[in-house]
Amino acid sequence: MWTRRGWMLGGSAALLGLGAFLYFASPGQASVAQAPVGTRAPDPRPRAQPPASSVPVAAQQAPAPPPEQLPGQSGAPEGAGGELEALAASLRERYGAKLTEPAIQVRMLEELMRYFSERYPDRWEEELLAFLRKMFPEMYDTLAATLRNRIDYEKWVKDNHAYLRGLSPQERRTALWDARHRLFGKDAAERIWASERKNQAMGDSLVALEAMEGANVQEKLSAYKQRLQDVYGEQAPAHLARHQQELMDRFMDLPSIQQELTAMPPERRLESLRAIRQEMGLDEEALKRWDALDRVRDERWEAGARYTAEREALTRQLSGAELEAQLQALRARYFPTEADVIAQEEASGLFRFQQLRQWGRN
Repeated sequence: MWTRRGWMLGGSAALLGLGAFLYFASPGQASVAQAPVGTRAPDPRPRAQPPASSVPVAAQQAPAPPPEQLPGQSGAPEGAGGELEALAASLRERYGAKLTEPAIQVRMLEELMRYFSERYPDRWEEELLAFLRKMFPEMYDTLAATLRNRIDYEKWVKDNHAYLRGLSPQERRTALWDARHRLFGKDAAERIWASERKNQAMGDSLVALEAMEGANVQEKLSAYKQRLQDVYGEQAPAHLARHQQELMDRFMDLPSIQQELTAMPPERRLESLRAIRQEMGLDEEALKRWDALDRVRDERWEAGARYTAEREALTRQLSGAELEAQLQALRARYFPTEADVIAQEEASGLFRFQQLRQWGRN
């Protein structure tokens, strides 16, 4: 891919920024940056007295149980009972062993919210509660309260969209966490959004790495790996294995890392790229594939530089149909299999070899 993509400091900030809070309550979804203590968001729930600038208050009690009438008895299609029995069995198989965990409760409830809102758009909450009461009676109070808090949190974020947009990233992060703590309780909220906390910590670590004056690539890589260990603990190796490419990209996209790689001689740069990948856990076969790809990319960029120089010379000397004929021949000589694509790109104003070279990425 020739355009620059992925995570630079701005990329990690985007992950922690405004757009992320639209993923209202999904466990592990990235949110926004941490804010100064003391920032308060509008109350998401109506009160008998005039609204104050306080943050939301968690549901103290589960909603009253719905009537005994179940989905199959309240206007649902005939045969829905069997479908719901199968759904409950599937949920118990996937979530049952860990259903006391708040994050698992939210995950299951969000799946049920999608299921019932598709089938009963006007009364999905009533049908969902009836389903929980019948299929999970031992957990009904807990699940119903969690559902209420999940719905209230989503409503609060939507209602306060403009308010949140007006905050700094730091303030926005605190406002969201304050709302979560007060709605779900601090312990439950921290469990539900545990992966987001860790992701925020890693985003903050990238900012700190960029600020390490005088540190070279290897020193920053060592600090990065140590931070991974600090944040994920005994789960660090498994997390690294699952997110190897993403974690490498985030590190290599740091402006200071790209600048140092740019300043290196070609062979030294190839060695540094290999060392980074090796430190991040790639095996020898993967390293060899990357070595080959790096060399292919270097050759293409070198050819692209020569092509660009010749193209610019032609545009200074020729014009009209004669210029286009010469450019067509030039593209075919340098890039025979991509000449037509490159011609279309250039006609639209995109010149791929004038794009920024991102080491390890393009």
